Amino acid sequence: MNSIVAEFIGTFIMMSLGLSVVANLNLKNTYGNNEGSKWMLLTSAWGFAVFFGVIVASEYSGGHLNPAVTVGLAVANKFTWSQVPSYIFAQFLGAMAGAIVAYVFYRDHIKLTQHERVIKGCFSTGPAIRNTKSNFISECLGTFMFVFLIFFIASPILTINGLETIQYGIGSMDAFPVGVLVWLIGMALGGTTGYAINPARDLGPRIIYTLLRGKKAKPDWSYAWIPVFGPIAGGLFAGIVYTYLM
Repeated sequence: MNSIVAEFIGTFIMMSLGLSVVANLNLKNTYGNNEGSKWMLLTSAWGFAVFFGVIVASEYSGGHLNPAVTVGLAVANKFTWSQVPSYIFAQFLGAMAGAIVAYVFYRDHIKLTQHERVIKGCFSTGPAIRNTKSNFISECLGTFMFVFLIFFIASPILTINGLETIQYGIGSMDAFPVGVLVWLIGMALGGTTGYAINPARDLGPRIIYTLLRGKKAKPDWSYAWIPVFGPIAGGLFAGIVYTYLM
């Protein structure tokens, strides 16, 4: 398995499991719809989704699964910039494929769910209180914490196709603490925007939701740039701070 395929599959697994958890907890007539402590379940489930996605991809690509992580590692000189575009492309494709799986799997329950906002929320994030400046800061700060802490977790030294050997990702042994980190950030910093902290995780499924729902869709494109550029800014900032400190 080459690095690009690994990024696609890892992101696909993460999104399929993560979005399906959201659907199970929110869509009408699912077994998870009436579960209590939804946020606790949601954040912990995303942590496990990331954990297994990283487990699959880590040996082959470093298991970034997130454009903000890829950019942050590149800024910190732990990943080659020449690989950044292809990794991000694979991550977006994986996220979109995962969204399609979640939609198809829960299509009957989607038909029974009356509120479009609930359906949209199964695929992309939105603010609890709409405030552009605060929402951007929330996504930026949440992603900064995520990427910055990954620098102290990530450890593998990998070689791709004879290129220079370089530390650039998350190893399989690091997957569990990264999953716990996702859960912690969700519990601590996710209450304001739903903590996308990953441009591929939010924009990819938002596009799929818009295409599949057609005229019924309410994708909220006026907000969509925040969970894209906020995390990218957070990843860049984390890379700069880590480089400066180390």
